[in-house]
Amino acid sequence: MKPQRIYRTEILPLVEAERLDLADFLESLDDHEWAEPSLCPGWTVHDVAAHLTLSTRQSSLVTLARVLRARGDIDAVFAAWARARSAAYDPAEVTAQLRATAGSTHRMVISSPFDPLLDILVHGQDIARPLGRERPVLAERTIPALGHAWTSSFYGAPERFAGLRFVATDADWSTGDGPLEVRAPVGDLLLLATGRTAGLEGVSGPGATEAAERIAGADASRARKSGLEH
Repeated sequence: MKPQRIYRTEILPLVEAERLDLADFLESLDDHEWAEPSLCPGWTVHDVAAHLTLSTRQSSLVTLARVLRARGDIDAVFAAWARARSAAYDPAEVTAQLRATAGSTHRMVISSPFDPLLDILVHGQDIARPLGRERPVLAERTIPALGHAWTSSFYGAPERFAGLRFVATDADWSTGDGPLEVRAPVGDLLLLATGRTAGLEGVSGPGATEAAERIAGADASRARKSGLEH
């Protein structure tokens, strides 16, 4: 399924609302929770939150220069950048930064209008789920990002899940034409699309086992790569 036809001006309020909601969520965390591991291998909750303040502040030229120095390893660049910001700004400062630029239209020139929405939705779960906290996922905000994630070559979901059909259990959304069906809430489908095993929590259907095997392989590969970077 292609990303639904939605204009940039319609996405911006969704991004702003999600950023403000996440800022509220971050303010509810205890001090020790900021130091806990997130779903991103090698990243703490503090690192992920700090990373989310970058999208409204980073320069495309500076980012490109860093990626070139890292020989194209954009994951390593963002990891180092996030850790530097989390070391420079305490949790209250990071939360205030996220809230202050919630309505910002700034993004890197090479990114899609859907990317800021996808980023905040996915990383919100990267923070909440390892802490055992529930962070509600609203279908009207998630579906535009979900459509983008499942068609983006960056995440590789079409290749990873070829031959499987995915169907949302809490919204009118589906993708894929394989014989095996995988059913899950849109929040879990978004995590699966971006390569996170945590998305398997709500999965059901005859294709669930096959989906789990494929996503486990992708997650293991990502963890190995992260280990090499440290």
